[in-house]
Amino acid sequence: MKNGLNKLIYRYMISYLKGTILNKNAKSITLLVNGLGYRVFVTPALLEKLKPETELELHTYLRHKDDSMDLYGFKLKEELEFFELLLTVSGVGPKSGLGVLQVAKLTDIKKAILRDDPSILYKVSGVGKKTAERIVVELKNKLDALPTGETYIALDDTDTEAFDALASLGYSDPDIRQALKQIPSELTDTEAKLKHALKYLGK
Repeated sequence: MKNGLNKLIYRYMISYLKGTILNKNAKSITLLVNGLGYRVFVTPALLEKLKPETELELHTYLRHKDDSMDLYGFKLKEELEFFELLLTVSGVGPKSGLGVLQVAKLTDIKKAILRDDPSILYKVSGVGKKTAERIVVELKNKLDALPTGETYIALDDTDTEAFDALASLGYSDPDIRQALKQIPSELTDTEAKLKHALKYLGK
């Protein structure tokens, strides 16, 4: 019990950093903050954009193990929150979590999860098919708990048009969102999405 409490305390010891990038390597950067250099692991996509001697702000997650403490950094708070959710899934560690965030835009990853589509995760190094499916199953009902308005973030322009049309027909918001989650990704125009949603709602 005490060990678990200590890990929880360590987790929130460093939750945000603002400083100057001292240097970087293939997986991490060293961020200089008030004379201290913090090694922070970031996604390859973010790492590629970062340059030494430039200022950077990061939301961070401190991973505490018996023999080490590692920091993981994210530009957006929503990325950090999703990363923390990923770590609650059995078989997903920090390295795999960064890999998931690297594979596509966060909104696209969430949209795939909400639609029960794990295929977007198959190409993540270290995430096999079973783990990808487990991520979808375990996180689908947790995404709404994120303070990001996910049910709205997941909607593109045609989704929004279909949403408004279904609302005008008297369907409730939860039913509409559930129907939109079932729409295949290959359907891109409003009319096709509306027909598919109506078919689902009519069951």
